[in-house]
Amino acid sequence: MIAAAPARDQDDRASGALALAREVLAIEAAAVAALGARLDGRFVAALDLVLACRGRVVVTGIGKSGHVGRKLAATLASTGTPAFFVHPGEASHGDLGMITHDDVVIAISYSGESDELITVLPLVKRMGARLVALTGQPGSTLATLADVVLDAHVEKEACPLNLAPTASTTAALALGDALAVALLDARGFGHEDFARSHPGGRLGRRLLTHVRDVMRTGPDVPSVSERATLAEAVLEVSRKRMGMTAVVDDAGRLVGIFTDGDLRRSLERGGDIRATPIALVMTRAPRTIRPEALAAEAVELMEARKSTQLPVVDAAGVLVGALNIHDLFRAKVL
Repeated sequence: MIAAAPARDQDDRASGALALAREVLAIEAAAVAALGARLDGRFVAALDLVLACRGRVVVTGIGKSGHVGRKLAATLASTGTPAFFVHPGEASHGDLGMITHDDVVIAISYSGESDELITVLPLVKRMGARLVALTGQPGSTLATLADVVLDAHVEKEACPLNLAPTASTTAALALGDALAVALLDARGFGHEDFARSHPGGRLGRRLLTHVRDVMRTGPDVPSVSERATLAEAVLEVSRKRMGMTAVVDDAGRLVGIFTDGDLRRSLERGGDIRATPIALVMTRAPRTIRPEALAAEAVELMEARKSTQLPVVDAAGVLVGALNIHDLFRAKVL
């Protein structure tokens, strides 16, 4: 009986931790949900202000609001709204020069009374920049300075002491995301725009990588003349290790391909492979792709045809390259 007490204590701690975690999530979810009911014309005014901006969006805040601000600036910049973050403390020591009269400043402070912000924002206003306040206190000093106020008030923090910024930072983050997404939509920012902002990501690679960027060229392209024999084609397939060889005419135009599958079918039929003309056993009018096509299109073609390679031809049908499924894997398009 005595030995069982530590186990019960551990169970109690686990149960208490889970209950507290669920309460935190419920409080923060309620805080975010309440924002939707308060959205009004001020949100649209902030949206219009940023859309009309001829300069950059400058996001500023200190402490936890500063962390939210950095994330908001990064989200804006990656979704079509040029933006950067300026620390209000550094602004007082020279970084204020990064802000111009063409800019829109988004200042984040739940209390709306952060000394570092209140010190620099009158100067920002004096130079002609427009100001959007994201605050939990619509009657604060920050709010009175702003051209537009976004209300991020929360009923209480998720912290049991009601002190640590928790629900308030989640609300500010969500409201900032709502503004960024509304701007994205208003600008008509699409998949290709997103890819250009994220060239290192999978979507960027799929939308920005072309066949010419990953195809094999020159001596790496398996190719034989249409007058070659089956034996010569087999040697070319073996040398180039692509599971196929292109078959071209005297002008270099593609007239067919010969694959491992064609070889198996030829062997099943029998005959002298040394003397059989490749023209008799090749696959005519094969599916091809152009070098300027997206590599993602090559993936779709291969999947549709259940093949692992594609010859690449130019507008005149001349063989200019070859593409294998492994080339697409190496390029991280797949």
